[in-house]
Amino acid sequence: MKVLIVGSGGREHAIAWKVSKSPKVDKIYCAPGNAGIAELAECVKIGAMEFDRLADFAEENKIDLTVIGMDDPLVGGVVDVFESRGLRVFGPRGNAAVLEGSKAFSKDLMKKYHIPTAAYEVFDDAGEALEYLKTAPMPTVLKADGLALGKGVLICNTLEEAEAGVREIMTDKKFGTAGNKMVIEEFMTGREVSVLSFVDGTTIRIMTSSQDHKRAMDGDQGLNTGGMGTFSPSPFYTEEVDAFCREHIYQATVDAMKAEGRPFKGIIFFGLMLTGQGPKVLEYNARFGDPETQVVLPRMKNDIVEVFEACVDGTLDQIELAFEDNAAVCVVLASDGYPVKYEKGFPIHGLEAFRGREGRYAFHAGTTFDADGNIVTNGGRVLGITALGGDLKEARANAYAAAEWIDFQNKYMRRDIGKAIDDLT
Repeated sequence: MKVLIVGSGGREHAIAWKVSKSPKVDKIYCAPGNAGIAELAECVKIGAMEFDRLADFAEENKIDLTVIGMDDPLVGGVVDVFESRGLRVFGPRGNAAVLEGSKAFSKDLMKKYHIPTAAYEVFDDAGEALEYLKTAPMPTVLKADGLALGKGVLICNTLEEAEAGVREIMTDKKFGTAGNKMVIEEFMTGREVSVLSFVDGTTIRIMTSSQDHKRAMDGDQGLNTGGMGTFSPSPFYTEEVDAFCREHIYQATVDAMKAEGRPFKGIIFFGLMLTGQGPKVLEYNARFGDPETQVVLPRMKNDIVEVFEACVDGTLDQIELAFEDNAAVCVVLASDGYPVKYEKGFPIHGLEAFRGREGRYAFHAGTTFDADGNIVTNGGRVLGITALGGDLKEARANAYAAAEWIDFQNKYMRRDIGKAIDDLT
């Protein structure tokens, strides 16, 4: 069969890599793709938001299944366009992708269906938000309502910081129209855990756990980014936590979306906080996480195409997910200055070291080819260096060793991805 993947980042590279392992697949296309994906797929110069062009390509090339990797096209309704033309596509329709597309919607959904989450208020007027903050406990969390590349969340320790944050989001529109509405919620403390799941509208199947590192600098300092690294599984995601989440969060979310007339098919990403009062939902995403995908998929035993098709066909109840009894760590190599200002176009050296190395992967996030066909940097996050190991400590050592194989001008990485692992030993 022929598969089209929509997207251009490390997540899509990991998906393409996993799809390439399926004996069902003869040909992979990716729109628009990147230099790493080009080794596995034929990259097509069509943007992720060009829905009609994507659908035209799928029709003309007799694509059997399209997989949407990115949040923007999902929230924009790309799945609706494909389905209206009789094309098989993996991902939620626009009315279900709102689970990620609107923080206010997801918070209201959790409140209505008694799904554990932080207390919150929603504002569409900056003045009212500023007035509310005068009596709100600190620290507090400000969230732009819409999509903001994973950066629209501000943790404010003082009233002055919070007031500046409101102006940044709602008045200055730092995150564009995503800040037309804003959620202010209580600051929760505890361990963060990310849990990805497959959903077919009714049935949910949970993948292995992981933990992301959002801040740009060591010690969780600096600005929020799209993610600087991750590890899987999370040692803090215990059997007791899993049992609680299955009963009160996972199936409850799927059932809530169905009850609202928004049946969800695709990936639900649960961002969880393990608080003293039990697990609570920090956020939902309506697609694979990035860089969580880079550590989850290398550990997955299943043929991912079979799982995609079961979600589309509503037969996920016939699938049991299985994961290797090992661990994975991903260290993101970024351009120095990310997420604010950085240069790109620098040649990347050392990629050949990964060829033929089982359990070591260089997932391309921001790369392209220069005029001479050399692979160069083309983004803030450049590569996700992922390594497997028998346990988390071994995987972490392997990932950092592999990260040293790569060199490019202005290369930057956090040196403490998975430090929590060391703290346990």
